[in-house]
Amino acid sequence: MESRAKAAGHAVHQQLVILPLGILALAVAFDVVGLVTDDARLAFAAYLMIVVGVVAGLAASVFGLVDYLAIPQGTRAKRVALLHGAGNVVVLLLFALSAVLRGGASEDVPGVGAFVLGLVALLLSGATGWLGGELVGRLGVGVDDDADLDAPARLTTGVRLSGEITGEQPGGRTGTAR
Repeated sequence: MESRAKAAGHAVHQQLVILPLGILALAVAFDVVGLVTDDARLAFAAYLMIVVGVVAGLAASVFGLVDYLAIPQGTRAKRVALLHGAGNVVVLLLFALSAVLRGGASEDVPGVGAFVLGLVALLLSGATGWLGGELVGRLGVGVDDDADLDAPARLTTGVRLSGEITGEQPGGRTGTAR
């Protein structure tokens, strides 16, 4: 199914998720480096990034909800999208709570609780990001009205651990490439 919210011919949600994903991950990285180097400026920058990332995530979620509501009931895509969206709500809540906890600290340096919340949220965002990739790449949500919204999960890529790739070769031949 094609996205119901588009800008310049592309799904708005897919365009907007890049900012919160990137900036929230960078905030955690700044926290780690700030704690290791004892540089409060990095912790303050991380705090500001979290605030911007949560606001950007809320903006992206509006367009994600528009697309979610257009997915037909009873499809695998609807179930995956529910996990993706609910997980991202939790991610934003965890980061927001981290920001609130550090807001009263000196120079917004995170305490253990605020730091752990950011780490947990980052790990969860990796899982929800994978689900978003499943929605777009495998199920075609937001991309194509003729997408198979019930396509099975595919956790294999066709690449074997030995380094061989199986499948069709150039010229229509089948076999194994090395």
